[in-house]
Formats: sequence, C-alpha cells, structure tokens
Amino acid sequence: MDKILSGKNLRERLETLRDEGKKIVFTNGCFDILHVGHVKYLNQAKGLGDILVLALNSDSSVKSIKGSLRPVVPQNERAYIMAALDMVDYVTIFDEDTPLELIEYIEPDILVKGGDWSEDTVIGRKSVEKRGGRVVIIPQFNESSTDHPASTTNIIKKIINAYKDDE
Repeated sequence: MDKILSGKNLRERLETLRDEGKKIVFTNGCFDILHVGHVKYLNQAKGLGDILVLALNSDSSVKSIKGSLRPVVPQNERAYIMAALDMVDYVTIFDEDTPLELIEYIEPDILVKGGDWSEDTVIGRKSVEKRGGRVVIIPQFNESSTDHPASTTNIIKKIINAYKDDE
C-alpha cells in the first residue's frame, strides 16, 4: 500500500508536500484493536491540518510498553488497517518506545495526542514548538453506555470477562 512508508521515504514525501504549503499533522500509538475512539480521534486530528501521519509502534515496541501479551494484531496488519482509513494519509512503523526520534526527523507542524496525555508530558513537544509548531490534545471519547473511555485495554478486558462468564 502506497500509504505505508519507511521514515526516510516519509520524510522525502513530506518535504514535497510542505513545499506545496501543506500542514503536516503527526500522531502515534499502538492502535492494536481499532475502535470507535480511534476513529473519532483520527478524524479530529486530520481536521487540524492537510496531511495526517500516523506513526505506529512496532510489535517489539508494543510489547515493551504494554507487556508480553500485546500486541494482539501484528504490526503489518495494524499498518494496513490504519492505512485503509481515509483520514490517514501516511503510516510509518517505529521500533523505539517513544516516537521522539521520528518526530525530530520528519518535523511535523502539529503534534496530536489523546486526552490521556497532558501537554507537558507529550513526547516531542519541545522539538515541535521550537520550530513554531504546536501540540493539540484531543479529549478521549467515552462510550455512551459507560463512563469508561473506548480503549483497546477495555475491549480486551470485556472479551476476557465474557469468556470467564461462559465457563
């Protein structure tokens, strides 16, 4: 899929788009099991600029952050799913625990994170702001039936509990 690029190829593509006056929006995450919170978040992120870049944690990075049982969906499948979304312009996979190196390399104009982050804890904030960019925090989406945010962890817990109840 043409939307899934290495960091080097992504940077080259973004340089061309930036020369055309396009505003580059960057977000990152594991996106292990796609859910409504992800879709609403990505739609809002896309609305902040012209090009939405989604940096996806690699399988080893997800394991390091979330534990040995994650990810549920392998990185190449996650990348394909995320690239299939209309609001996502480009997907790249990174191996580190944080996307700092990638953020500094591709130099987005806007850095977006979900409402579970505060602006002062966003990785890459200083780098983006130093170049005149900005950080935007998008509030978490709460499922209408509960007070719990839509999250992969909550979905996995719900599945586990459903199977426990069947035993």
